[in-house]
Amino acid sequence: MWLLLWATCWGLLGAGFALQIQCYQCEEFQPDDCSAPEFIVNCTVNVQNMCQKEVLEKSDGTLYRKSCASSGACLMASSGYQSFCTPGKVNSVCITCCNTPLCNGPRAKRKGNLATVFHGGFLAPALALFVTLITL
Repeated sequence: MWLLLWATCWGLLGAGFALQIQCYQCEEFQPDDCSAPEFIVNCTVNVQNMCQKEVLEKSDGTLYRKSCASSGACLMASSGYQSFCTPGKVNSVCITCCNTPLCNGPRAKRKGNLATVFHGGFLAPALALFVTLITL
């Protein structure tokens, strides 16, 4: 009996830790991509389960803003700005969402992980629509 109780508690504690993600965070737009170790934060457990990155193209350079976010808020923001996202074009604003640790940092060299699916395919707008429909 004690073994079962201990295993259940351990499983719940393990699940709680698994639901926290780390992201890079810079609250104001920065001229560098704020991917240094001092910008790493622990997101709120069970609330903020994604990392968000905003990239603003200005005539004098690129600005970045990064944060933790809930999946619903991030996906809605990214789909809302999709029409303003034209990488390399002045005044372009791109918002991307991802759900692996520190995925809103420098561009990953590996390909094929879930972060790339959220990073600009059709999945983000579809998920945002789904979240909107189920919250009505």
